[in-house]
Amino acid sequence: MSSDFEELDYQQTPLGDLILRRRRMLSLGGIEVYEVKLGDAFLMSSLFHTVEEAVADLGLAALSFSELDVVVGGLGLGYTAVAALQNPSVRSLVVVEALAPVIDWHVRGLVPLGPRLTGDARCRLLQADFFALAAAGEMSFDASRRRFHAVLLDIDHSPRDLLHARHAAFYEPMGLRSLAAHLHRGGVFALWSDEAPDDAFLETLDDVFAEVEARVVPFQNPLLECESRSTVYMARNP
Repeated sequence: MSSDFEELDYQQTPLGDLILRRRRMLSLGGIEVYEVKLGDAFLMSSLFHTVEEAVADLGLAALSFSELDVVVGGLGLGYTAVAALQNPSVRSLVVVEALAPVIDWHVRGLVPLGPRLTGDARCRLLQADFFALAAAGEMSFDASRRRFHAVLLDIDHSPRDLLHARHAAFYEPMGLRSLAAHLHRGGVFALWSDEAPDDAFLETLDDVFAEVEARVVPFQNPLLECESRSTVYMARNP
């Protein structure tokens, strides 16, 4: 196989065929890019991670606590989790990932950020369904049943464009209230979306949380040679 393209892993999962591959982008000066496909769709690429990092940066910057216990929903290539750990106030981080092969990529060092996450004593990678844990009445993200200061979510493409239909209930008032119960007073829920701000979803957030905001985050798209935009929603517990 050419050194310019390599399939690093292929696994069958309940959500579809999962593929991790690495390729050298000669059109961009030969940089190495890691890509994840789920079924026929591109799930993520190391070429685009500005907004994934912004979920952590913006969400944690909105907090005033001196020490932070944080949950990240969705491990992916690790950008949100690593950005959270770069905040010196973070005391503990639980990263919830439904697909065991994704955790395995990090443990085996198949993706660049794997060693940084697995080598940080504050970080625990948990193989579980984030949405099922969020809906549970107990504090199921951690065996201690504690509350958290922030939940940072990057799983679905948007509150409307879902990886699986069963995720839909999470984005309704009852699902968001269940999530809010996992947060301390004044805690923050931050969510990545690949779409423009959704007024209807902002209204739903406003029904549950005390303060809500949608922040548009621009980033350069070297493939299209233009500026692209995504959204980070932030909501604060009363």
